[in-house]
Amino acid sequence: MLNLLGEYPSTLDSKSRVLLPAALKKQLGGEEAKGFVVNRDVFSECLVLYPMDEWNKTSAEVRRLNRFDPDNVEFIRRFLNGATPVDLDANGRLLIPKPLMDYANMAKDVVFTGMGDRIELWSEEHHKRALSGKVDFKSLAAKVMGGSPKANGA
Repeated sequence: MLNLLGEYPSTLDSKSRVLLPAALKKQLGGEEAKGFVVNRDVFSECLVLYPMDEWNKTSAEVRRLNRFDPDNVEFIRRFLNGATPVDLDANGRLLIPKPLMDYANMAKDVVFTGMGDRIELWSEEHHKRALSGKVDFKSLAAKVMGGSPKANGA
């Protein structure tokens, strides 16, 4: 079970390649040898890098959706649009497809963030913006994790 953690700045080269940070490679424990699928995130202007085993689990869930339901078909179409298999080259770099780079507004400076079973890849600017917004984290934690901040002595 993957538990990818950390935030790692990196740089895209002139050919749209980016070096997978060594700390993430170590956490992947050989999973990177199986390849990845890179795709648009459904909630933010970033990309999601799925280790192949995780992509297979996610795509199996998508395949279970009823294709006779128009909402499901639209979701499937939008979710799979742009999903691209990628492998590390001999130097440990990933080639990011141009349409996906454009979606995430990536130019040069990027940030990898470990998100448990997947990795987000952000433009540095969008990453800073996403984390700079005001959020009542105590209330969000209570809402997402269950319970009330007052009940937990907060």
